[in-house]
Amino acid sequence: MSESANGPGPLIKVRNLHYTYSRGTPHEAVALRGVDLTVERGETVGLIGPTGSGKSTLLQHLNGLLRPQSGQVRIDGHDTGDPRADLRTIRRRVGLVFQNPEDQLFERYAGDDVAFGPRNLGLSRSEIRERVCWAMEAVGLDFEAFQDRLTLSLSEGERRRLALAGVLALKPEVLVLDEPTAGLDPRGRKDLLAWLIRWREEQEGTIVLASHNMEDLAQLANRLYVLVEGRAVLNGNPRKVFSRSEVLAGYGLETPLAVSVMHALRFRGLPVRADAITIAEAAAEIETLLNSR
Repeated sequence: MSESANGPGPLIKVRNLHYTYSRGTPHEAVALRGVDLTVERGETVGLIGPTGSGKSTLLQHLNGLLRPQSGQVRIDGHDTGDPRADLRTIRRRVGLVFQNPEDQLFERYAGDDVAFGPRNLGLSRSEIRERVCWAMEAVGLDFEAFQDRLTLSLSEGERRRLALAGVLALKPEVLVLDEPTAGLDPRGRKDLLAWLIRWREEQEGTIVLASHNMEDLAQLANRLYVLVEGRAVLNGNPRKVFSRSEVLAGYGLETPLAVSVMHALRFRGLPVRADAITIAEAAAEIETLLNSR
């Protein structure tokens, strides 16, 4: 029996997940080697790891795009490896935004692309228009200005926003994001992060994201998993994970700029917090330090 949407247990539970591309061929490539992961309702979980560590493969299991070859993925109690699992329902609840937005934009016009999902839900014309307008405006694309724009004419940042709008139009409970701020300028990155925080709070939504940008994860995530060569080698809250700077460096990973600055100041004997992980926290520490002198 599967757990109900409001039942006990995590919203997403991954146990001993293995996945190999081109299995049984000369091109076989192991992507995941026994990964465990849990995501509670309403939290934001971040994935970090070197390129090729399995982050994207893991994310694609979280809405049934990939099915487990070995191990188990349960979404609110539903086993995605079960041949009887209703993957369409799972994918409406768990929206996946790819690392390369052009991979999921296939309509000629921007408005039609966002409308694709709601049309497949069998909604009325007015409901579709309402959802498309809401989703585009939510990600900062003016509906009137962009609905008839050719998708191929959009900038990378605009395509990324449009891909996100197409997922939002399905009204998902979970957003799964692969490098969501890649290709965005500083203003676009700041706006998208602020929007994700607002969406999580207003919709009581759940977010799982992979990113190479440690500042993004320090600002957004409640918990982090570090993936290396298909294995989860470290997990915990961001302060705990980023405090292991030497371990992360051994895997070729950096810590947020704030962590590096605080460690440098402490190395010079200055009394600043060792666990500051955001720019705002580091700035507050430096201001306090200056005012005390």
